[in-house]
Amino acid sequence: MKGFKHAIENFAKKEGISIIGFADKSRFEGVDAQHNPFSIFPEAKTVIMIGKRICRGSLRGIEEGTNFGDYQLFGKNWLEDEFLALAAYNVTNFIEENGWEAVPVFPNPSELQPSGVAVAEGKPEPNVFPDFDYAAVACGVCTLSYNNIVFSKEFGSRQRFHMILTDAELEATPLLEDNVCNSCRKCADACPLGAISKTETEEVEIAGKKFTVGKIDYNKCKICQNGAVVNRFSSDAKPDRIAALCNRTCMCSLEEREVLGNVFENKFRTSEVWSIGQSNDGLDFCADQANVLGGSFSKSGKRGH
Repeated sequence: MKGFKHAIENFAKKEGISIIGFADKSRFEGVDAQHNPFSIFPEAKTVIMIGKRICRGSLRGIEEGTNFGDYQLFGKNWLEDEFLALAAYNVTNFIEENGWEAVPVFPNPSELQPSGVAVAEGKPEPNVFPDFDYAAVACGVCTLSYNNIVFSKEFGSRQRFHMILTDAELEATPLLEDNVCNSCRKCADACPLGAISKTETEEVEIAGKKFTVGKIDYNKCKICQNGAVVNRFSSDAKPDRIAALCNRTCMCSLEEREVLGNVFENKFRTSEVWSIGQSNDGLDFCADQANVLGGSFSKSGKRGH
């Protein structure tokens, strides 16, 4: 099946896929049925993760604090719903044209609760929403950062994924040996809300690999005004933090360390960062947060000089 795997990879590349990885069933052993992709297709042999890059420029307006809408178009909603969905559909068709069944799976948040009852004893309740972060690591294309965001070696956090399940038995992609994140905790330093702990951590195990993740208060992330986007499917799900200040700081750190394959002529961050902090009592700009980011803040959320 090596020839067929290479054929899928070549076809995916022509469809504009930036990242592709494969995992066998053994890498999902122990994953609960409610989040296990093989609950959707028990006869499947392989999980395929296909990803398209989030263009760095879609984050420029947020970094400057001047344009938030373009990220929604080119880094989030349209990338998943239009560009990536079409590529996933075409790759799925390619697999089925070669005689193997393929099931495309959209990245619904795994925090969503079931919306039905089990159709038979022993089956999970619909709908089953696989954990895409788990799958990205299991398919050998990402590692998990201290900020609990998956990082690839090519783009860091700048990609979106769709999943394809197939009954074709394809060779698994080796797991990434080295963690892309070095646990520097700059993400925690940058967060104006103090949502990311620098000292309280938890261990996450994926396909036998263990990652140290900072304890994160996602209720604070949901009210973050620094680039985080509330999940469009459910307010109970974790917000999208790719464009948030914490992860933009991670981006800068990864580029400074020169660990990514996608490199640029100029730095992403070229000026002082802006930041808005909020507490239950309204805007609250703490002195220690200002010291972390350098400078002081006014109640308008603008940096003082």
